[in-house]
Amino acid sequence: MSNPNPNSTSIDAAEDSTVKAVNKRYEGLVTVRTKAVKGKGAWYWAHLEPILIRNPETNAPKAVKLKCGFCDAAFSASNPSRTATEHLKRGTCPNFTSPTNPISQLPPLSSPKQNHRKRSSQSQQSVSPSLNASPINTFDPSRCLKPPVLLSGGRDDFRPLALLEDSVKKLKTPKASSSSPAPTLSKHQIKTAFDFLADWFYESCGSVSFSSLEHPKFKAFLDQVGLPAVSKTEFSTARLDSKFEIAKAESEARIRDASFFQIASNGWNSKNFLADKNQCLVNFTVNLPNGLRIFQKAVYSGGGGGTVPPQYVEEVLWETAAGICGGDARRCVGFVVDKYKSSALKNLELENHWMVNLPCQLQGFLSLIKDFYRELPLFRNVGDSCTKIANLVNSMPQIRNIFSKIRLQGVAFASYIRVPPNKCDVSKNLSPFIGMLDDLLSCSRILHLIVLDDSYRDVCSTDDKAREVADVIQDVRFWNDVSAAHSLVKIIMGMTEEIEAERPLIGQCLPLWEELRAKVKGWCSKYSFVEGPVEEIVERRFRKNYHPAMSAAFILDPLYLVRDLSGKYLPPFKCLTNEQEKDVDKIVTRLVSSEEAHVAVMELMKWRSEGLDPLYARAVQVRQRDPQTGKMKVANPQSSRLVWETCLKEFRSLGKVAVRLLFLHATSCGVKYDFALMRSFCGKGVSGEDLERVQKMVFVAAHAKIKNNEPSDEVLDDTSSPV
Repeated sequence: MSNPNPNSTSIDAAEDSTVKAVNKRYEGLVTVRTKAVKGKGAWYWAHLEPILIRNPETNAPKAVKLKCGFCDAAFSASNPSRTATEHLKRGTCPNFTSPTNPISQLPPLSSPKQNHRKRSSQSQQSVSPSLNASPINTFDPSRCLKPPVLLSGGRDDFRPLALLEDSVKKLKTPKASSSSPAPTLSKHQIKTAFDFLADWFYESCGSVSFSSLEHPKFKAFLDQVGLPAVSKTEFSTARLDSKFEIAKAESEARIRDASFFQIASNGWNSKNFLADKNQCLVNFTVNLPNGLRIFQKAVYSGGGGGTVPPQYVEEVLWETAAGICGGDARRCVGFVVDKYKSSALKNLELENHWMVNLPCQLQGFLSLIKDFYRELPLFRNVGDSCTKIANLVNSMPQIRNIFSKIRLQGVAFASYIRVPPNKCDVSKNLSPFIGMLDDLLSCSRILHLIVLDDSYRDVCSTDDKAREVADVIQDVRFWNDVSAAHSLVKIIMGMTEEIEAERPLIGQCLPLWEELRAKVKGWCSKYSFVEGPVEEIVERRFRKNYHPAMSAAFILDPLYLVRDLSGKYLPPFKCLTNEQEKDVDKIVTRLVSSEEAHVAVMELMKWRSEGLDPLYARAVQVRQRDPQTGKMKVANPQSSRLVWETCLKEFRSLGKVAVRLLFLHATSCGVKYDFALMRSFCGKGVSGEDLERVQKMVFVAAHAKIKNNEPSDEVLDDTSSPV
């Protein structure tokens, strides 16, 4: 029957072209799948089968689909690879586990079978392919339900079986082996890599032991990146010697370039409450006028926390200076040491008039806390009461049960209150005392809840100590005293932390002590304490740590010049006492020759009346905000000395004194060591060779930290002996 529509011819032609395209696409996929069956195609063709979807009315092919051999689901044939990835690899197919099966689960070999099953939908109908191609693998429900293989060795056979299967896979596909060959490095690359490794190892200063170089995991790492094994002997001998010689040469060259220097030594004050009683390493650092610090050496003091004779300290200090100066002892301007200010330092200064030997101001502030504990009744009373509370809370089971009950309610606090040991002399070691105050204040609210608990009241009915402790805890004045003692300690500790971080110069000492006086005065006002006894303790400690050079440096430092009404920038003589003014004259005349003494005094009078050009004075006093701390700091700390060497050349004699004073450090802070490294350094049975090895490591590490502008008092941690 003819079609009356004039466009029927064009429609039929379009349908014919569509059918041809569908058939062509289908035949192409069947061809690809046939090649895959023979091992020349993608793995997923074993599980995906091309099918023709026919029009139910005309029975003409209208689309090509891919049918999953596991679940009979049909998908678009536009992108077989993506279909396989999304449906098979990503776990969408409920019956598919892995594209390849281990040999323990492979079914017996059998002839391929065709599997063309219709979908449940009546709108789709599958047709057998025109080419004689069969799927490689069809879904067999019995495979999913197959029980695991039973082995004669039981479960212990699974690991050897897995190794066998892994070996089979590697033999079948050797390129897919996970163990790739190590990269080949040139001799230069290997040398550079070991240089960096050595730098890191030595700069760790003992936190990584020599035995770690022979650890199997470390050896495996080196092998993986293409490096040969590390020689422990080489790292502890030849390579260490080389690094030490390089660092020593750089240090000596910098010291030679300087006209003069100061030697800082710390570690003598082993009884300091921040130090361990076994500390016995003494550090020597050279402070240069340009602000650089050069680590010089670390020596063994004879240790164990024992007292070293002042005569021995004096000899060690002088030998150190002579070894650095060579024939010109005047290059050593002086020492700053954490102990022996009234003996060794004073004797050296009397014997060498050009020297200015300073006590470490950090130790002075720390000693002030001990002074308060010994001389202020507040600290004794607070210490006794806190100890009673802590001992009762820590030892009584009933109170411990109340603690546990409160903790279960979600309140966080320390399990125990720290208490100073019975043999601990708190006046010499305040660290446990400070810890006890911290714990008491942190759980003060909990203690109030405890004494109100019914079970605690039952304890009080039979225990006098419990009643006494309850009265103390409920006493408002007691908690005010605890807060006062804790606050005063924190004030001083806060300043010591700043001193240790900033390492103030000698000219900053008087302002530092004045700042402390102001804070202590504010503390007295806040907690209603009489200022007299507290200020007397501060003044006594200040006098012990005072050196006349502090007043002279304060006057000669352009940083502290004060602008008067006429616009001049003059030295702050008004801030000094009469005795301190005399100290300025004494220091100036002592540090110059007898012939220049009169000239130096005249120049000092001129400096007092004329001061410095306002432009340069303001330039020296320029401050900028420190990005790390947020505090305003001097933009160029070297300006104070440089002004005397350039703009104030007319002060010839006074200028010599100024440049030798203004760069002096007021603290002896140096490299700190962890106690494990201390034991390896000072322990019994350590040979001279091992001692020398550790000394070299200390030198290399400290030199690297100072060179890289890192804080050299950072703790050089150690978890194992480096020797």
